[in-house]
Amino acid sequence: MAPEVSPRRARAVLVALSLAAFAFITTELLPVGLLTHIAPDLDRSRSQVGLLVSGYAVVVVLASVPLARLTQRIPRRHLLGGTMLLFAAANATAALAPTYTVLAGSRLATALAQALFWSVATATVTGPFPVAVRGRVVALFATGATLAPVLGVPLGTWLGQHAGWRAAFAALAGVGLAVAAAVLVFLPSYPPAAGGASRGTAPDGRRFILLLVATALGIGGFMTLQTYVTPFLLDVSGFADAVLAPLLFAAGAAGVVGTLAAARTLDTWPTASLLTPLSIGTASLFGLYALGALRPGAVALLAGIGLAYAAFGSAVQSRMLQLAPGSTDIASAGVSTAFNAGIAGGSLLGGALLPTSGPRPLALVGGLLTLVALTLLAVDSRGGRTVGSEPTVARRGKPDPCAAAVTHSPR
Repeated sequence: MAPEVSPRRARAVLVALSLAAFAFITTELLPVGLLTHIAPDLDRSRSQVGLLVSGYAVVVVLASVPLARLTQRIPRRHLLGGTMLLFAAANATAALAPTYTVLAGSRLATALAQALFWSVATATVTGPFPVAVRGRVVALFATGATLAPVLGVPLGTWLGQHAGWRAAFAALAGVGLAVAAAVLVFLPSYPPAAGGASRGTAPDGRRFILLLVATALGIGGFMTLQTYVTPFLLDVSGFADAVLAPLLFAAGAAGVVGTLAAARTLDTWPTASLLTPLSIGTASLFGLYALGALRPGAVALLAGIGLAYAAFGSAVQSRMLQLAPGSTDIASAGVSTAFNAGIAGGSLLGGALLPTSGPRPLALVGGLLTLVALTLLAVDSRGGRTVGSEPTVARRGKPDPCAAAVTHSPR
């Protein structure tokens, strides 16, 4: 049985791991912002530097489940502390990389650390909190990842432009060291099976597999357009190059709003929290296909996609904690695999369609994929009710997850 965790200590772990999520997503996407600086310095083409992002996602897809299985018995304090030390070391290596090969190797190490982090972090961060508020905790934890494209990548790009691209990776190495220290200080050490969120609260293998399929399809639909949203905004909507950054910032800010909004519904309406963002995202994608040439409409619909994408990601993680048929670490690794498969699949599909059909049909194809995901989840929700498919918290009040942390025995 795990030791009790004080509210202050639980909050500290939540903040530390949210910052870790922020750092991981920033690191994953940072080469996109620094592409024109890394390529000439290492004497490589821009497409080769772009592989540092796509290859990263492939490693996460392939490594998540095997790493989760290999580390099932390691106390999370040691595992996450070591993972963040690896993150720091890999980014320090990137900052000092003399060649493209060394930089690619450092990215491989960081991707392995990220695969392991996302496999265990959700259950670790939610375990000390009561079941009734874990959905809200998931959303607060996900805020770090949501803020990464909005703040992390722009800040890293700015630092790289003014102090050299290596400085951006050095700064991330410092963040990794700080998080590792916080994890080792605040996270108790106990067997993973004793954690309060080590097993699903309403295990259902069939519904969990369906959740994975819907996640891959839904994320794939979003990414079919989002990967190539810049040419869509330029060629279809007719925006000037100078306003792209504010537009993308607005979409990212809408994602933060979506994550915070999900925090209010995940515990009481878990199924609706999945269906609503998919509905908004599907309508926004179809709307962009039909009305993308109208600039005010395009801005609103782009924000709708950003909001839906972030809220859906939080809802999937929360639902995983309910439906996981076994270890939530293995289930979380499965979700990470499905998520990154959707990212890679959507990007590849959009890239295959773009040269022949242009950017506008990408919104239609993306909307069709999210519609399929929405239909699967909607039909499943009508097929039968289980614990967690309807409201799970009586409406007597909304407990504050940051004021009621306790450790539960394994279920």
